[in-house]
Amino acid sequence: QVQLVESGGGFVQAGGSLRPSCAASGRTANYHVIAWFRQAPEKEREFVAARSWNGGSTNYGDSVKGRFTIYRDNAKNTVYLQMNSLKPEDTAVYYCSARLRGMVVPSSNSDEYDYWGQGTQVTVSS
Repeated sequence: QVQLVESGGGFVQAGGSLRPSCAASGRTANYHVIAWFRQAPEKEREFVAARSWNGGSTNYGDSVKGRFTIYRDNAKNTVYLQMNSLKPEDTAVYYCSARLRGMVVPSSNSDEYDYWGQGTQVTVSS
């Protein structure tokens, strides 16, 4: 049973930092890619970042390049999204997702991901 549990969202002022986390369990040996997406009210889901589960390649959405970093604590099977220089437009629910099939490519296409967490709210004030 694959389970992804996000935590670590919150409220921060513009320019600040947050580090949400995603605790992964179940079939982790079969994970290919882990990713973060976000969705703001009345907007479509947006790709944020992805990395191959065992490292080696990452991919970032254009709006977060240079500000966000995705990385994994191997010992804990936990993936983090370090978010710096936050902007009000980063406000959204952030979702962790895992891909267990296909190529080990950190895709930005949400249709290619098999499992999703419940999300964690990030709010950035101006």
